Amino acid sequence: MPPLTRALLLAPLLLAPPSPAAAQNFFEELFGIGRAAKPPVPPRGVPGGVQPGSPIAPPPGAPGDAPTAEVPRAPAVPKQPVVLKAPPEDNVVGQELMHNGLNGSLKLEKTGGGTTARMTLPGTKVSQPSESCTVPWNGGTPTTLTAEGRPDGLARFEAAGATCPLRFEVVDGGVLVTSLGATPICTVAAADCATTPVGLWGPAAATLIPRAAEFDGARGTADRAVRENYKLMTQRARGQDVRPIVTEQAAFSSDREQLCRTYAREGAHGFCNLRFTEGRALALATRLGVNTASAAPTAAAAPRPRRKPQPSVEGMNPDAGGAPAFPE
Repeated sequence: MPPLTRALLLAPLLLAPPSPAAAQNFFEELFGIGRAAKPPVPPRGVPGGVQPGSPIAPPPGAPGDAPTAEVPRAPAVPKQPVVLKAPPEDNVVGQELMHNGLNGSLKLEKTGGGTTARMTLPGTKVSQPSESCTVPWNGGTPTTLTAEGRPDGLARFEAAGATCPLRFEVVDGGVLVTSLGATPICTVAAADCATTPVGLWGPAAATLIPRAAEFDGARGTADRAVRENYKLMTQRARGQDVRPIVTEQAAFSSDREQLCRTYAREGAHGFCNLRFTEGRALALATRLGVNTASAAPTAAAAPRPRRKPQPSVEGMNPDAGGAPAFPE
């Protein structure tokens, strides 16, 4: 068939008006009110997709939502002070103690219902400071001491009316002596002797060195007790009461160093450092409301077991008890 004839036959079909249904679909798609306006349904298994026929959850806060009940929190357990074992007041009764473990003599004794002290004080001559001297305390007679309880955790005794007024605080194996006078120096003019009895009176170094490992382990426990009790005091204090506590704690280390640096061979055993630290821990616990005379030591104050030395191997120092040859 010639091309012209074919075009004439198809023209009526191309120019024929569309059906009403086709026209409606065309305008719905054109203005977005037909299938284009309906969101596609995600296939099954797609996270977040709503399955056909499944109920649609109401948005949060919609009417009818039941309020979520809060789970009650357990009340915070109040932190308690760390308590060390307080030494009994008579643990040194009858023992001969020396000033800084070097010289002089101090002996506490029980007589009836009281406690007496007899002392020989070492010093230097007033006229010849390069020469040493000794003088009996309070005339050389046993002096009755006044029991003052445990105001700072340690058993305390005082002799306020003696020639050289002194205070005695009993630690484990020794006595801390402080002056009740205006100066720590006590001068006995009749004996031409000036003495300074303040400090730790305890055993000679030869008896303490074999216990160095014991003292070292106990020192760690005492240091932890001091830190924990100090933190608890600052937490309980208010406002301007915190500053004196911080100042006192800052002076603790220097006071300990000044007291113990003259104890005989302190670096080899650490006896003085340990006892002074224990006294500080007990004093803090007392100020936190603990009765150290009757309170049992807390679990945090229990000494940790010492580790057994490991056998030496290559790369380790055999003289260091299993410690590495080089510090980590």
